[in-house]
Amino acid sequence: MTQAVPCSPIDSPVFESRIIAPEKLAECVLALPRPLVFTNGCFDILHRGHVTLLAQARALGAALVVALNSDESVKRLGKGDDRPVNPLTDRLALIAALHSVSLVTWFDEDTPLQRILDCRPDILVKGGDWPVERIVGNREVCGWGGCVRSLPFIHQTSTTALLDKIRRL
Repeated sequence: MTQAVPCSPIDSPVFESRIIAPEKLAECVLALPRPLVFTNGCFDILHRGHVTLLAQARALGAALVVALNSDESVKRLGKGDDRPVNPLTDRLALIAALHSVSLVTWFDEDTPLQRILDCRPDILVKGGDWPVERIVGNREVCGWGGCVRSLPFIHQTSTTALLDKIRRL
């Protein structure tokens, strides 16, 4: 007869330690290897286009910081009254769980400029629908010797298109 082994309590998943409050970002970034890559977005309903962009961004450097729009910031973008679909806490957890992401934080302002200034990335990245000259933080990152990239989309997917498809069902 075998003896039952008591189960140990389950700790919080390791990825949750990668969720950083905005006021701690500058301090936490100091522990990350360089070059540091930064990107931002709503990441409301995570899809293949999102994870591909994040993996490509991470491949450009040694660490990747992602800043998410807060729920109120998403609402101000005019994406619809029902957006975001997923609350910030859920969106943070999903992004933090991705292998390509080193840290994830958020911003309540209309732009991520303060988070960019907080972590001073070497490389600033947005998706291909953003011309480099219109990317928030372009002037600042280039000013301290970094570079800014607009990565072409490989997968033509978007949360808005996905929601439109669901609504038609």
